[in-house]
Amino acid sequence: MTGPTLGVVGIDHRHSYDMLGNMLDAGATAKGWYTDGTPPTLDGFVKRYPDLPRVDDPAALLDDPAIDLILIAAIPADRATLAIRAMRAGKDVMVDKPGCTTLDQLAEIRQVQAETGRIWSVNYSEHFQVAAVPRAAELVASGAIGKVVQTIGMGPHRLNRATRPDWFFDEARYGGILCDIASHQIEQFLFFTGAAEAEIVSASVGNFANPADPGLQDFGEVLLRGPNVQGYVRVDWYTPDALPTWGDGRLTILGTEGYIELRKYVDVAGRPGTDHLFLVNGTRCEHIDCADAGLPYFAALAADIENRTETAMSQVHCFRATDLALRAQAQAVRLGHLR
Repeated sequence: MTGPTLGVVGIDHRHSYDMLGNMLDAGATAKGWYTDGTPPTLDGFVKRYPDLPRVDDPAALLDDPAIDLILIAAIPADRATLAIRAMRAGKDVMVDKPGCTTLDQLAEIRQVQAETGRIWSVNYSEHFQVAAVPRAAELVASGAIGKVVQTIGMGPHRLNRATRPDWFFDEARYGGILCDIASHQIEQFLFFTGAAEAEIVSASVGNFANPADPGLQDFGEVLLRGPNVQGYVRVDWYTPDALPTWGDGRLTILGTEGYIELRKYVDVAGRPGTDHLFLVNGTRCEHIDCADAGLPYFAALAADIENRTETAMSQVHCFRATDLALRAQAQAVRLGHLR
């Protein structure tokens, strides 16, 4: 099987680097890329992909019949328009999270996806680009912790103020902290609990550390509930400078017979590397290095494009995760210095 041919439209987030790199590793071929203006990510993208041509108009990629897949990491508020245009042009889409920023956008995406039959897939990097997650999924499926009853997802991030563009501080452009960062943890709640439906029990967003930037939400939390399962999410922009990476992302999966904790990016106890998994049950209490577990999403998406299947992530699951994040954002209590 030959991999899909792709184009990149929008590189405003650094996730564009790995979205493209992982699809190339999965056998895809890239024809070119487009972005509006000169985002801060531009130099990094060109350094990584110096031989990939830049085009002056996204239509050069969207209207190219040889292109199967469009990767989108534009400013969050602009992603829906680009994805809709791509699907109407007969392309499948992988979009950086958040896939869109309003419920109205999501409704139009749903309609166009149903009309065109194209794939609209959101790259939740804290799931699909973390090797510890598929290893945890294997353990859960094997019954290692019994029936999952709760997930606790933590998504702390470093602010890195000096590198942030203006849109990062404009809620209407990035969508809010629950729409943005917490979409990762909400998706993983659905994935690990298997919940076919869920409700937002409570949600809040706040600005507690950045009063000069009232458009920035630097803290958020969500409480979710599904049939016999619960989830808690906390996200923030408070990661201290002494941590040797951008954030100490964690996920705890609680089962009736044990639990799993993922320390995705760093083990503060001192073990080197990433992808640390801790398993505790009736017979095991151990650390598992998951660095060799692989990242199956990208090869699965390439196969889905070829075979018109849904093995990487079902379309229903993708829509459900986005919908819950947007609903949490919309109903969140606003605290602190938010305008």
